Amino acid sequence: MLVRLYKKDNDPEILGRITDILEDGGIIIYPTDTMYAIGCHALKERAVEKICRIKGVDPKKNNLSIICYDLSEISRYARMDNSTFKLMKRNLPGPFTFILEGTSRLPKIFRSRKEVGIRMPDNPVIREIVRQLEAPVMTATLPYDESEEDPGYATDPGLIDEKWGKSVDLVIDGGPGTLSLSTVVDCTSPDPVILRQGLGTLL
Repeated sequence: MLVRLYKKDNDPEILGRITDILEDGGIIIYPTDTMYAIGCHALKERAVEKICRIKGVDPKKNNLSIICYDLSEISRYARMDNSTFKLMKRNLPGPFTFILEGTSRLPKIFRSRKEVGIRMPDNPVIREIVRQLEAPVMTATLPYDESEEDPGYATDPGLIDEKWGKSVDLVIDGGPGTLSLSTVVDCTSPDPVILRQGLGTLL
């Protein structure tokens, strides 16, 4: 199912339907400030496992990422010192993934590795969904092979729905996407380390 959402003034009934899908352990595809992503309610472990299977990711070997609405929510699911807090406050919302030590509030599947990726995309559509859900969304970039596939299958909501519509519960059309990746910043040691330079430039 493909649903169109806008930067603001979306139908509360549609937003409620989306949060219901997530509460029920459903999988959705949605826009971010980088690539379109696939995600679920981060505290629903079976849904997280399903996305790991779709992505071909072993959670014991790869960090998983979540989208939080604000810094207060981030502090519930990840540990950060004052300098990391200030760094994130300067740069979020934005196209970054900050690697932090996760807390016990996250399901066991996240805790097989001590770190968790934290995102707060500068995209009002997914941020409003996370706000209404009152819980983080587990997030992963949409699987895409640029050597074999038309870029539209990663950027065009209609083509994304054509490819993935039967594998997920909902595809959100938030307008054209990009093929950009987030900048990944490891904040698990005293000095932040950029692991991948993407769209975001640290301030």
